Amino acid sequence: MKASTPSPQRIALLGAGAWGSTLALLAQARGHWVQVWDRRKGWDLREVVRGSDIIISAVSMAGVRPVVEAVRQVGIPPRAILVSATKGLDPLQLLTPAQIWAATFPTHPLVVLSGPNLAAEIRQGLPAAAVVASRNPEAAVQVQHALASERFRLYTSSDPLGVELGGILKNVIAIAVGVCDALQLGTNARAALVTRGLAEMIRVGSRLGARPETFNGLSGLGDLLATCHSPLSRNYRVGYGLGQGKPLGQVLAEIEGTAEGVYTAPVVVQIAAQHGIQVPITQEVHWLLQGQTTPAAALSRLMERQLTSE
Repeated sequence: MKASTPSPQRIALLGAGAWGSTLALLAQARGHWVQVWDRRKGWDLREVVRGSDIIISAVSMAGVRPVVEAVRQVGIPPRAILVSATKGLDPLQLLTPAQIWAATFPTHPLVVLSGPNLAAEIRQGLPAAAVVASRNPEAAVQVQHALASERFRLYTSSDPLGVELGGILKNVIAIAVGVCDALQLGTNARAALVTRGLAEMIRVGSRLGARPETFNGLSGLGDLLATCHSPLSRNYRVGYGLGQGKPLGQVLAEIEGTAEGVYTAPVVVQIAAQHGIQVPITQEVHWLLQGQTTPAAALSRLMERQLTSE
């Protein structure tokens, strides 16, 4: 079924990076009136969000709290739908981006947008799909129809936490897969790592209240496969560089944009410790990022773990 032509809406896009710019292009192609805000250029946030029907946040995780506070100060229309498209975790309170938005704007409908969406491919006009999830089904459908097109298919979900965590947790696994490929460990090792990485994502998500089946969808397995199989993925490139023996600082300097998995790994380790969750892959990635282990040593520990059932 083709996406219907929506009524033109006023959409504010917060964040002018690769993903934010891509979402802006998708919205403009649907005939909406779109305004983009870039905090680095000092643009007037009040003017950007004024009268908006939908406000999409696509800033990096480090920018979420400052942007939320800035939006709170200028105010937003009472019926505006908030959409979170950031894939990271807050290291201060161990919250997801959507949870930070919800705490500040509890009366506004909140939608999470996530999926296997490499921005460069979408800008080339290549087909892609994603999920818009919300506890407010009407809000999810409104965002779905606002952004969906013949090249960008959107599905709705009623599990925003699961959809959001899928996009967050897979970044850490992608770093591990990048290391695996750099070490030329082969297809068997890669398949095992991706599969056990998904199991690790489901353990964390389920313990935090997400539905396990959500991780088998686009925002979990789908995003994991895309991120672990493409050199366009910044997180995969971080792992690949570390696997080649490069220091983390050099790897990050060679990558344009933010590799959220670098900052997500220590937060996931902390959450796992609090809840008693086994996250061996994430733990090894964290130690590797901290310079506390080597790729070879990390592999040895993963292979030597106590045998158990799947």
